[in-house]
Amino acid sequence: MIATYHKYILDFIRPSGTSRGVMTTKETWFIVIEKNGKTGVGECGILRGLSIDDRPDYETTLKWTCNNIALGLETLLNKLIEFPSIQLGLETAFKSLESSDQFNLFPSDFTSGNDSIPINGLVWMGSEDFMRTQIKEKIAAGFGCIKLKIGAIDFQTELNILKSIRKEFSVNDIELRVDANGAFAPNDAMEKLKQLSEYQLHSIEQPIKPKQFEVMAQLCQETPLPIALDEELIGVFSFKSKEDVLQTIKPQYIILKPSLVGGFAGSQQWIDIAENLNISWWITSALESNVGLNAISQWTYTLNNKMPQGLGTGSLFSNNFSSPLIVKNGTLRYNLNKNWNFTL
Repeated sequence: MIATYHKYILDFIRPSGTSRGVMTTKETWFIVIEKNGKTGVGECGILRGLSIDDRPDYETTLKWTCNNIALGLETLLNKLIEFPSIQLGLETAFKSLESSDQFNLFPSDFTSGNDSIPINGLVWMGSEDFMRTQIKEKIAAGFGCIKLKIGAIDFQTELNILKSIRKEFSVNDIELRVDANGAFAPNDAMEKLKQLSEYQLHSIEQPIKPKQFEVMAQLCQETPLPIALDEELIGVFSFKSKEDVLQTIKPQYIILKPSLVGGFAGSQQWIDIAENLNISWWITSALESNVGLNAISQWTYTLNNKMPQGLGTGSLFSNNFSSPLIVKNGTLRYNLNKNWNFTL
């Protein structure tokens, strides 16, 4: 068994803004395993500035992983506990190697084209006009759930955008989610939650920066608007630590990005703990290429979660890999008439 790693830079079709800045490119890495004439591929979707494994020794660790691929998946996953994106890349590469079809990792009605996954339409930060344009595009494309990134422009402007949506579309027409990416200050977060709640939002992701457990716990207890933890889950490795976070904060939701929280196995731990505490959850991709999005989507389908998932980012990049994944009427589905074209 031989393994190699490869760097790939994804180019955004148009700059995409979050409260952490504007992105024009996205770095990603691939692990390719070869054994007995078969090839398995997995994506290590590191997100610079956010991933816990955004470290100087990232490439060195990838090299070590490939040099020690003979240790096997379980041993490697244990040794790479602090490198969640590499864990996911390995899980996917081994699954790909074992599969009769390199990219059909979890055969199901989804991969056979007989079923789809409801997803939210993502509206990126930008000028008011830009955000309004995106909203119109998402509604016209048939999305029943729209997620807006907020926290980068004037808060009153963001409220006005939400107000204008609700004026035209009721809560029965469009489910609205917002993601603050930790942009609110602890001392005014509750007031902002109250103002946002006037527009009948489904939830808000990460209103304040992570690791402020007491403040976040109080917000979750008193909020008029359901809160979903996202960045709060990053860098929490052990089962006990995960349990402590959720028991302390008691959020209404958690959002799981497998590339950031330990791959499929790490995400499943979070799900098990959350369900035991009656906390709901959904899965989100983290700007992976179609290779990573494909793996995460197929796995997500097997979980049988009927909520809209955050899995529609494949169209952001000009140099993404061609795949059967398509977005249609607010769902992610497989178009079996489209083929894979994965070339590094």
